[in-house]
Amino acid sequence: MRVVAALGGNALLRRGQRPDAEVQRANVAAAVRALAPLAADNELVVTHGNGPQVGILALESAADHSLAHPYPFDVLGAQTQGMIGYWLLQALQNALPGRQVAALINQTLVARGDPAFRDPTKFVGPVYDRAEARRLAAERGWVVKPDGDRWRRVVPSPRPRRVVETRLIRLLLDSGAIAVCGGGGGVPVIRNEQGHLAGVEAVVDKDLTAALLAEALEADILLLLTDVAQVMVDYGTPEERGIANATPAELAALDLPAGSMGPKAEAACRFTELTGGTAAIGSLADAAEIVAGRAGTVVTPSGTYPGTGLAGPGRPTGLGPETGQEKR
Repeated sequence: MRVVAALGGNALLRRGQRPDAEVQRANVAAAVRALAPLAADNELVVTHGNGPQVGILALESAADHSLAHPYPFDVLGAQTQGMIGYWLLQALQNALPGRQVAALINQTLVARGDPAFRDPTKFVGPVYDRAEARRLAAERGWVVKPDGDRWRRVVPSPRPRRVVETRLIRLLLDSGAIAVCGGGGGVPVIRNEQGHLAGVEAVVDKDLTAALLAEALEADILLLLTDVAQVMVDYGTPEERGIANATPAELAALDLPAGSMGPKAEAACRFTELTGGTAAIGSLADAAEIVAGRAGTVVTPSGTYPGTGLAGPGRPTGLGPETGQEKR
């Protein structure tokens, strides 16, 4: 099969960990141990997040007095693709001797007129109190918005339209190589008046880019891997339970958090609706089990695991017609 595996932020940095290089290297090694079994008999594309890393680099750049202006977010995104891509590249080469692996710095085309540029919503960097946030906004030209009872910088998050290097990624897969790409959603670019590519100050959602890439590559399965075993309904209540399987309509009907599970659910629904293929959301540690239909939340047009007529081999069914809406 052709598998696109989108690694969440936990693949590099778990909750509460310091963002030191050695910590992230160890986490990448663990992530690759979970992915390596998939690479044995399948074509594999690995995408990844870059949230903590790009935020750190943005702060460092803004505080660097040797620069007339901080580096823009397209440049920072490319920097994180190189850094994280190197870690994943090396870990995959060590885990799979003899297998060719390529890490790409790739661009994601967005629309110049995307409404996200008029209303930035993507939180980046640390939290501040209101006074400090407003001071930094005035000094550095930031847009800041409340995040709970604190304030954070926000940047535009336009929808991805095309991964510019899709043909190159396809060539790599056809040659038998593993491709590491789509880091942080890809470097956001537009077409200017001359038809040339130009970077923009934005961050693209990594899961939506993974779905777009999986569609373009005609992948058999899209894996959205995070630090939870399944999509949950009635979360935090005595009735809390995981969803084993769902149709796109059932998953889209759930009121999932916009800052965490929501984008993953949207990406899964998009891929399955447009291609008829299988998408799945679950724990990175369960990657091989998810592909086998024994873990995670599997999303298919029929809501059953492919080839079984069931939620998955030996698994209970997921959402029914009267339980598809999350309780408020």
